[in-house]
Amino acid sequence: MKLIDSIVATAPEIQALRRDIHAHPELCFKEERTSELIARTLEGWGIPVHRGLGTTGVVGIIKNGTSDRAVGLRADIDALPMTEHNKFPHASTFPGKMHACGHDGHTAMLLSAAKHLATNRNFDGTVYLVFQPAEEGGGGAREMIKDGLFKLFPMEAMFGAHNWPGMPAGAFALKSGPVFASSNEFKITLRGKGAHGAMPHLGIDPVPVACQLVQGFQTIISRNKKPLDAGVISVTMIHAGEATNVVPDSCELQGTVRTFTLELLDMIEQRMKTMSEATAAAFECTVEFAFKRNYPPTINHPAETEFVRRVLSEMVGAEQVQEFEPTMGAEDFSYFLLEKPGCYFLIGNGDGTHRHGGHGLGPCTLHNPSYDFNDDLIPLGGSMWVRLAEAWLK
Repeated sequence: MKLIDSIVATAPEIQALRRDIHAHPELCFKEERTSELIARTLEGWGIPVHRGLGTTGVVGIIKNGTSDRAVGLRADIDALPMTEHNKFPHASTFPGKMHACGHDGHTAMLLSAAKHLATNRNFDGTVYLVFQPAEEGGGGAREMIKDGLFKLFPMEAMFGAHNWPGMPAGAFALKSGPVFASSNEFKITLRGKGAHGAMPHLGIDPVPVACQLVQGFQTIISRNKKPLDAGVISVTMIHAGEATNVVPDSCELQGTVRTFTLELLDMIEQRMKTMSEATAAAFECTVEFAFKRNYPPTINHPAETEFVRRVLSEMVGAEQVQEFEPTMGAEDFSYFLLEKPGCYFLIGNGDGTHRHGGHGLGPCTLHNPSYDFNDDLIPLGGSMWVRLAEAWLK
């Protein structure tokens, strides 16, 4: 493993920053303290910054030489609205907020690279350090683009990485093509006519209609979708009724849809709408169908993926660079990849043995109240970003 000596030397300093961010988590578009800490740190290293892009985003600019070429490196900075179960010294001090996905670690790895790049400018061109807010449901990448990210900071390509618990520390995984799914949500309100539970014939009960739809939606997956295409429909909430002896006059279904292609998503949305309207009509109910598209699928570009594979293989050995099995989770780095070539890949966070005293009893998995980022990744992640930036700008 070829780590950069200066990055290894500064790892304790960056670890302290990471743990400070972990102890002070902030939710999407509210990352004011985090953004200020990032910007102040970069400026202290002589790196010019642009603040406020996408509300609380920060972009650091490191230039060298005369080339107009530029590359973007991204880290997300927001936390999750959940209560941390860990009791170690750097546990969250903000109730109901927690860095349970490792965005504090992503930020630390990019800061580690930033300090080295500012001191050792072994490249010709510009490296843009993109610290993005609101990945956890807010679409911060989309908002940074709307605020002019690529107009203000023209770059040829953009790269991002996510820590992955269960994958050995020191290993990476990537894949060309779709790697994360689109994220979408639906809300279906069925309206009937309330009645006494002992006299249901005097009303129109929306609950059996909801049951029919839950079952029927799965036929879209099993009979309308091509078997080789990946898609998920999950009804995760059903709300109806207030008393055991009352037939409710309405029933609400909510849930999520995940696909790797927009074509499949179009089909699923249309079939769900048609099925909802037809089934409601068959039972003499009315229906309100709402479908919200959140994040598009994350689709890596082939040439940029192979570039990352080559650089990482030279750094840690080809055997440590695995093929990533796509997940139905979602990631708003997808918005960047709609605008620019790039690759989003994984860095192993280990099996959880890095968590010493004070951690909760749960596993070290993403979005778990006992999660903590593995600080051993800081020198590896910092070296990774430096090697990618230098190789791109050669």
